[in-house]
Amino acid sequence: MADFAKLRVGLAQINPTVGALSANAAKILDYYRQAVAANCHLVAFPELSLTGYPPEDLVLKRGFVDDNLSTLEQIVKSVGDTIAVIGFVDRDAVSGDIFNAAAVCRNASVLGVYRKHLLPNYNVFDEQRYFTPGVENPLFAVNDICFGVTICEDIWQADGPVAEQASLGAVLNININGSPFHGGKLDVRHEMLSARARDNKCVIAYVNQVGGQDELVFDGGSTIWSGDGSLVANAAQFVGELLICDLSLPKSTTNSELLSTQSVGRTSQPLAEIAQIHAALVLGTRDYVLKNGFTDVVIGLSGGVDSALVAAIAVEALGADHVHGVSMPSRYSSDGSRTDAQALAKSLGVEMQTISIEPAFSSYLEMLEPSFANRATDLTEENLQSRVRGTTLMALSNKFGWMVLTTGNKSETAVGYCTLYGDSVGGYAVIKDLFKTKVYELCEFINERAEREIISRAIIDKAPSAELRPDQRDDQSLPPYEILDSILELYIEDDLTAQQIIALGYDADLVKRISRLVDINEYKRRQGAPGVRVSTKAFGKDRRLPITNKYSG
Repeated sequence: MADFAKLRVGLAQINPTVGALSANAAKILDYYRQAVAANCHLVAFPELSLTGYPPEDLVLKRGFVDDNLSTLEQIVKSVGDTIAVIGFVDRDAVSGDIFNAAAVCRNASVLGVYRKHLLPNYNVFDEQRYFTPGVENPLFAVNDICFGVTICEDIWQADGPVAEQASLGAVLNININGSPFHGGKLDVRHEMLSARARDNKCVIAYVNQVGGQDELVFDGGSTIWSGDGSLVANAAQFVGELLICDLSLPKSTTNSELLSTQSVGRTSQPLAEIAQIHAALVLGTRDYVLKNGFTDVVIGLSGGVDSALVAAIAVEALGADHVHGVSMPSRYSSDGSRTDAQALAKSLGVEMQTISIEPAFSSYLEMLEPSFANRATDLTEENLQSRVRGTTLMALSNKFGWMVLTTGNKSETAVGYCTLYGDSVGGYAVIKDLFKTKVYELCEFINERAEREIISRAIIDKAPSAELRPDQRDDQSLPPYEILDSILELYIEDDLTAQQIIALGYDADLVKRISRLVDINEYKRRQGAPGVRVSTKAFGKDRRLPITNKYSG
């Protein structure tokens, strides 16, 4: 029989802030003390937990790396017998190369450092811009149990560092992560972790950070997996917490293939995917607003479904007292839109004021009349209304210190149905990565979860319209959103060409028109506000196409 030892592991799923070294250190030490009080033998923190993830070009500043190293030294002084695994930026004293690293600390000293081997350079990741890959695979021991440490991408490759460490005798792998969320990510992650644990006959302790950082949202969801690939314990998503699990592991003197892990942990029910997306939007909005020094937001409430969803998310993120709605009717606004906006504000419990844009719009028309003489009314006059509304919201933002939340969705942004310096103005674009069909799905989810109509049927069921001219509807110039969104998903997220989409059976003229609209409106998106990423390919870091672009395949 193998000789087993007990080990209590803590996974500190924290929400750091990029660049806030002192605050992050304080949070690390707070969770460390909690782990000590819970009699943990080891506690692990997320990837680059000291600097916040991703620090991007901050790591190109030598002073920033110096400060991160000196802050780590201060943390280590407070580490006792409970081992702490802390993510930080390491630097080679000779070459000056920097590394995405993990310090394994105990009794006021650093036992060793693991440097990330596999540096992702796809989607939102560009770690090869900053870091040098590590090559060594140090092993550590606690309670006579041999364990290894890896960082995020290292565990995704089957023949990567986890396999090498297991072959060297590690029966436990501590994997620290800054793994951003997108819809469907949790299932993919769990499938991979289960396979990695099973294939290597080792326990995987996976800790992920939680919180929003610009466009990215990190969902936490830290987990522990048995050597047979079964889930032992998991933390909740989208909240900070310390997950504690008791393990029984073979000592390093035994054959690791005899691993038959006995463990006691806590498991929580995973959220449905639509609930995950909703939680990501709420957390991403809350952290972007608060981490950037704002307390309140202002939203233009049109009576439409997009602004209704943004307002509902903002209320959950910040509280109704910190959300301010503004109705800005024009000569083309329907009575229904005005009353729907008022009903939404009442349902959410938010303050709403009405500011008619008619005086400003009329003044613009009068001012421009000599210049526009003998020219027909067109999109110019429609866009003027949107720009008056944008200016009004920004005036309120400047006067009261409220951040403007924009309300454009991914479908509109994709085809350019948003006015530059108009409805695109603001500090954060909450639903910029949601296709219109997903907007409707989330509205239904919010109502079902609340068991009441937070967003009224009148708002959900009405035909979408910008209301910038008489009797205007979106379907006068766009196909039904079910068709539009399916084409956009293929073109944007799956990177199919127009010809490939046409080959799937879509109308050729429609596909060519939609793909052309996407391409020629890249310049608008490049000037837009950041927003929460919830898909596999969002506008921004994920998708970097040239503005000047004549390809039409």
